[in-house]
Amino acid sequence: MNERIGTPIPDAELERRWAALRAAMAVHGFDAIVCQSSNDWLGGAVKWLTDMPATNGYPRTVLFFAEGPMTVVEMGPFGQHRTLGGSDPVHRGVGDIHGTPAFLSVAYTHEYEGRLASDSLRQHGSRRVGIVGRGGLPHGLVTLLEREHTLGDATDLLDEIKAIKSDVEIKLIRRTAEVQDEVFAAVLAGIRPGIRDIDVTALAQHEGQIRGSEQGIFLGCSARLGRAAGFQPRHLQARQIEPGDHFSLLIEINGPGGFYTELARTIVLGRASAELLEGFAAVREAQEHTLSLLRPGALPAEIAFAHDAYMRSRGLPPELRLYSHGQGYDMVERPLIRHDETMPIAERMCVAVHPGYETPSLFAVICDNYLIGSTGVGDCLHRTEKKVFEV
Repeated sequence: MNERIGTPIPDAELERRWAALRAAMAVHGFDAIVCQSSNDWLGGAVKWLTDMPATNGYPRTVLFFAEGPMTVVEMGPFGQHRTLGGSDPVHRGVGDIHGTPAFLSVAYTHEYEGRLASDSLRQHGSRRVGIVGRGGLPHGLVTLLEREHTLGDATDLLDEIKAIKSDVEIKLIRRTAEVQDEVFAAVLAGIRPGIRDIDVTALAQHEGQIRGSEQGIFLGCSARLGRAAGFQPRHLQARQIEPGDHFSLLIEINGPGGFYTELARTIVLGRASAELLEGFAAVREAQEHTLSLLRPGALPAEIAFAHDAYMRSRGLPPELRLYSHGQGYDMVERPLIRHDETMPIAERMCVAVHPGYETPSLFAVICDNYLIGSTGVGDCLHRTEKKVFEV
């Protein structure tokens, strides 16, 4: 194995994935599958197939064939073509890599990847081609493939396979949760009055990356008690923290191997208010309520309806966005615990559960991950205590 890869996925695990996908392709009559991503946050299909993430906004297109090694189209010089034969120690299972200098910010390059992909599909004799995540792919890629090939939607096919985690994947998911616990502990030790919100998230990022994390987000925000400290991105993390403030932190990074979980807690630099403690107690109870409903065969729409009814019965607002969902190579993957989800809960899924609500004076939130067992959820993957932390 190439020494540059921090945590390579075992060959046997990649071969398991490829075999499962080919079996599903045979059922649906696909000769090839096409997926593309330009980031490592919601680009799980690319990583799942190749153990190589898409990054930096640069498109990475993967062509997976019913027979033979994959073809990859990625950022590179005009005319670049590497023949690997499927045995390269970094690009495992890849036969050919084509490069092209195409950019999502430059409209006239939008068909460059599509042209190379189309030529490869034709050379492999692929007649019926499955597209993964069609609505999220560049228009130029999809329209070119539509003109030259018979396309079908393979998104559900792949989602259903990815959602069920193998033993190898579960081990790595557990390690991600451990990393996030360690990052939070480092934040507790380092947070203090006089530093900015972004200093806290920069510390968290450093602690995550030295433990094997590569990508992810840190949403953090401080405020005086009596004002909501909702999650904010780094562009809005310039506020200086003062004594008595509270700080909401979401750690949503991947761990060694690339799998995501997420952890959220509230920290107070002093004593927590009764309102803050009551709000946290409410969302913790809401989390427990949802956990009691997460079991194999359960329908996400029914769980979401029950959650909203639970919240309303306590005078709290229903969920209008997303409070629980699957995770893996994507920060957010199916199933979503929401009214519009059709994928039922199944054993070996990894699910994040983060109910919350906000008022002008309060942002109440909790977030942890769980694995679905044969009869329901197992123990919490995170070991960080479920409380408001006073430092």
